[in-house]
Amino acid sequence: MTPYSSPLTPHSRIYVAGHRGLVGSAIVRKLRDEGYDNLVLRTSSELDLRDQRAVASFFADERPEYVFLAAAKVGGIVANNSYPADFIYDNLMIQTNVIHQAHLHGVKRLLFLGSSCIYPKLAPQPIREECLLTGPLEPTNEPYAVAKIAGLIMCRSYNRQYGTRFLAAMPTNLYGPNDNFNLETSHVLPALIRKFHEARLRQVKSEELGVKSESSPLTPHPSPDREAVVIWGTGTPFREFIHVDDVADASLFLMTLPEDTVSSLLTPHSSPGFVNICTGEELTIRDLALLVKETVGYAGELVFDSSKPDGTPRKLSDPARLQALGWRHRIGLREGLADTYQWFLANQQAFKG
Repeated sequence: MTPYSSPLTPHSRIYVAGHRGLVGSAIVRKLRDEGYDNLVLRTSSELDLRDQRAVASFFADERPEYVFLAAAKVGGIVANNSYPADFIYDNLMIQTNVIHQAHLHGVKRLLFLGSSCIYPKLAPQPIREECLLTGPLEPTNEPYAVAKIAGLIMCRSYNRQYGTRFLAAMPTNLYGPNDNFNLETSHVLPALIRKFHEARLRQVKSEELGVKSESSPLTPHPSPDREAVVIWGTGTPFREFIHVDDVADASLFLMTLPEDTVSSLLTPHSSPGFVNICTGEELTIRDLALLVKETVGYAGELVFDSSKPDGTPRKLSDPARLQALGWRHRIGLREGLADTYQWFLANQQAFKG
């Protein structure tokens, strides 16, 4: 179901903020595949979204009619632990500038893309949108989550005060082409892909040389003569993953909803004002690691480092609200992993960190 009865047309002027990132690049691919030919795109070097004056000038000059706000500073547990001030500052500035200028320049619709980390650490599972602000957040990514909550409430507040049509959606854990595979800043799934891939290459090289594999700082070994991939935490937390192409499809679906449906979504007393984008399916980090291991073809061992944090013990989003509108995900995790690994293989020269 694709409700193209909204005012959005193939020639509408559409700004995709963050078009080189994981979500933004997938939205651009989706828009172009669907025939949208009037896209406004800027790299971060061309337009610093943290700069209020620069963003104001951009909106005044370009006059976008629709905005997909996918620009953000993102990262996994390591990055969130290491750079909490950067995460809250950059994300607050980016979304505040874009949302405010979208209002001042009469943008017809905006879609703000957040994250399921906005929910309390111990929220009832599966997590419904109404769980927002009902308990403490997961400490390891609290600055990022607080910024995303602020963006969501900013959209809701502008809708209430000014009658704007600013939608918000909270995807669960994402993966796919254009993901970040840097081991210091990436999320768990791309980090696993890279770790297993590099361990497999060392295995192949060792077999060719007829020698035992040597220790690597990327994958330390529990003993000097056995190759292993080390994974943070116990492996017991449950996680849900969605392919970024499904998120792009859901994003266009939301942006093209009929006006009466949008109005019902944004009514403060009948809706939380945003929707989850998710699959409603979960697996443990251990099972995820085994699936990635199989996809990559790594034949060595796994070691779980329980001295490292697990993060939230379980995080499964409820897809019911978006499903009720007529949208469901299409890409299964096994299929999506194979697709992502093939993209990684074709682009691995770009990953230095």
